[in-house]
This record gives sequence, structure tokens and C-alpha cells, in this order.
Amino acid sequence: MASADSSSTAGSVPAELSSACEDVTLASAADAVGGRQARYVAAPASTAEAAALLRAASGLGLTVVPRGSGSRLDWGARPTGCDLIVDTRRMDQVVEHAAGDLVVTVQAGTGLHDLAKVLAAAGQRLALDSPANAGSTGGTVGGLIATGAAGPLRYRYGAPRDLLIGITVVRADGTVARSGGKVVKNVAGYDIGKLFAGSLGTLGLITDATFRLHPRPEAAAWVTLDCPDSASAAAAVRTVADSPLTPSAIELDWPSAAQPISVSALLEGDTDSVSGRADRLGELLERATAGQSSAQTKRADDRPGPRAPADAHEESKPGASPSGPVDADGRGPSGTLVRVAFWAGQLTAVLTAIRAAADAVALDPGICGSAAAGVLDVSVPASAAAVAVADFVAVLRAGLEGLADGLPPSRASAVVLCAPPAVRDAVDMWGPVPSLALMRAVKDQFDPGHRMAPGRFAGGI
Repeated sequence: MASADSSSTAGSVPAELSSACEDVTLASAADAVGGRQARYVAAPASTAEAAALLRAASGLGLTVVPRGSGSRLDWGARPTGCDLIVDTRRMDQVVEHAAGDLVVTVQAGTGLHDLAKVLAAAGQRLALDSPANAGSTGGTVGGLIATGAAGPLRYRYGAPRDLLIGITVVRADGTVARSGGKVVKNVAGYDIGKLFAGSLGTLGLITDATFRLHPRPEAAAWVTLDCPDSASAAAAVRTVADSPLTPSAIELDWPSAAQPISVSALLEGDTDSVSGRADRLGELLERATAGQSSAQTKRADDRPGPRAPADAHEESKPGASPSGPVDADGRGPSGTLVRVAFWAGQLTAVLTAIRAAADAVALDPGICGSAAAGVLDVSVPASAAAVAVADFVAVLRAGLEGLADGLPPSRASAVVLCAPPAVRDAVDMWGPVPSLALMRAVKDQFDPGHRMAPGRFAGGI
């Protein structure tokens, strides 16, 4: 069996891999996942070629990690093995765009920016934001599904799993499995798509996906209000969410404890509607904060995006939540990104818990995300000591435990999405995981040999 811990790229590509896939090379020093060096890199161009490749890898006993653009490849725990990286970017075709049915089928390596151009020509869009810092492609479709990444539009349209109506995957032994269909009403086998969404490549390789689409809005505008504290920010978020103005996104941005908290709402539709609703929303927000702040309306492309930590090399793009601080090449993380999920009604308590945990260890992280959807990203600069970051995460998790605020029992969680090696070694990336036994059973069913991105997911799955 090939060694999962081998860091050497010496030798040659096994004939079994070369026969299965025409594009297989020895890995370079840059081909690593969470610091785990790969031995080989293969780039299949079709589902059939991917299936042959994984059959060959299975016969050789190789561990496998899928890779798209690589922008979120360091999300999750360090895999315990990474013999073969399967790069999907040769699978970059729009297979079918049924514009009349508002449905598109694309290969997993298709860049989101490229897909957006194709759909825009028909006045349509896939209502998933291109993650910030995702490079020239905007990230790939397969990577978006595998990481479950979603930006501001998640408030109205949901995460990738909510727009996915069909999927094709290849299991570790090369078996091809398909579920769902090409029409919105066909939901047969839809649960497989949900299982693979956010699985970080631990269940199999995604090769194509079918999504339901939405019409492209004629106009869009952000209405932004700067709030002095967490209570007023939560009031502003609640005002927007409770209004009849149908916002597409409700975002929060708090760069540091010393700065105000910006609450921004995205309004989309026809030009006249957006203009009138923006004026009305501005009035509602100013009333909600007793006139302490004035709301500002900006065109969608003028809205300041959530700001990245001071040591990041590029800012997050407008209207997109960050995928984490990055190195100069735009791929690996340079800081720590913690994803906090919670009941939306607990926003004030959650913001208080984050700042209290940061104060306890003398850190000042940036906070941003889809506040009304109950998802916030906490960014800690790479300059922070690993022990301080680990203590921050531990204190934060303790503070989130048992939050109630009159709501059902808390489901608040803090997951470290990506972090520098020293932090990874000092912190439990996932924290407490409900239903871990069930998750292990799913892993055993799809990948009994535990060769797909082993150890990358919660509980060492």
C-alpha cells in the first residue's frame, strides 16, 4: 500500500494511474493539503476518466483528495493521507443549459465566473456568490458544493445544497452514482446531493451538478447603516428581516472592537422597485436606531465589502463573505477563520460572546457574515500566537454553549475552517459534533476503506 505520509515525489507515476488518466504527474511541493504533501496529481476530463482513475487508485491503495481551484483546499482538518490529488479543472464544461426550465448542468471544475457569463447571456444566474479570494475563476462548482461555501445571497436563496437538484459522484472504488434529475420537480435521490454538500471530499469525487437558476435582477442596491454597538446592530438586522421589502442579503461587518458595526441589506428587482424600497428601508433603519445613524444607499457594485484582516494581501470583494485571509498567491490561509453558526435571534448574545472571548486573550478579530441567516465568520490575523488563538476558540465555544435568549436550546457552534499549521496543532478544528456516530456510518457506507480525504472532516472522518 502506498504510504499516506510520504513527502517524496521521487520515482515515477504508476502505470495503473497513467493508463486510467492521460494527465497524471508527480506532485510538486505546492501540491499539499493542510501541510500534507501529495505524491501524484491527476486531472481527469470526464466522469468516465475520473471513475477509471479512482478504480486504479483503489487498486493501489492510494488515499485521494479532490481539488478544484484550491482556494479553500485548506478548509477542515489536515488529512491523515494524501497520496493522490484529483484536480477537477479539466472538467470545465457547461453540459446543458435549459434556459426555459431555469436549470443548468455543469462539470465540477467549471469556474463560477465562467458559468456566470454563460447564464447572464440568457438573463439568468446561479444565486450563489463567488467566494472572496477565490482567484480568477471565482472558485469551481465542485469546490463550492464540497465546502458548502455561500456568501450574502444565502439569506434569500440558501447554500449550494439548497439549489442543487442533481449530482454525479464517483466513489472511492470508481463506482459512478447519480441522483436527482434535470428538472426542479424531480427530487429522487436528492439526499445524496445534501450529503456531499459540505463533505470536503470525504465521501467521493463530485464530477457534475445540476442547479436550479433564477432570473438576473434588473437593478440592485445596498442600504448600509453604521451602528454603535451589538444591540443596535441586532435591532437593525431584525428590522430588515421583519420588513416586507424582501431583501436578498443582510450582512454584518465589524472590523474591530473600536469601529462601528455596519449592517447592510441588498435589495434586488426592477429599477423603480429597488429605488423605492431602498428609500423605505433607509427610513426603517434610522427609526430602528432612534436616528443615531443615517443609512446610506449604494449601487450593488459600490458597496464596501467586509474588510480582511490587516495582514491579508487582498480585500474581500464587494458583496461576498470572506473565504479566509490568504497568502500572496491567493491559495493558502495566512490567518485563522472561525465559522460561528447560531439561531439568528441570538445575534446580540453571539456578538457579545465573540468579543468577550477575544478580550479574554487580548485579540481583536474581524467579524462579518450573513447575520440574519445565523452565520458569521471571525478572522484572526496570522500574527496572533497559536496558543492565544486556541484559547480564544475554547473560550468562545464555552460562551456559546447554552445560549438561549428565550429561544429553543442553543445550536450555536464555532468551527475553525482554516488556520496556520501551529494553530491547527493547538486547536480542535471542529469542536463538539452532534450525531457523530451517524456521520461515521455514512462515511463507512460511501468509503469503507476511508481513502477519500481521510481525517479531514469532523471526528477524524
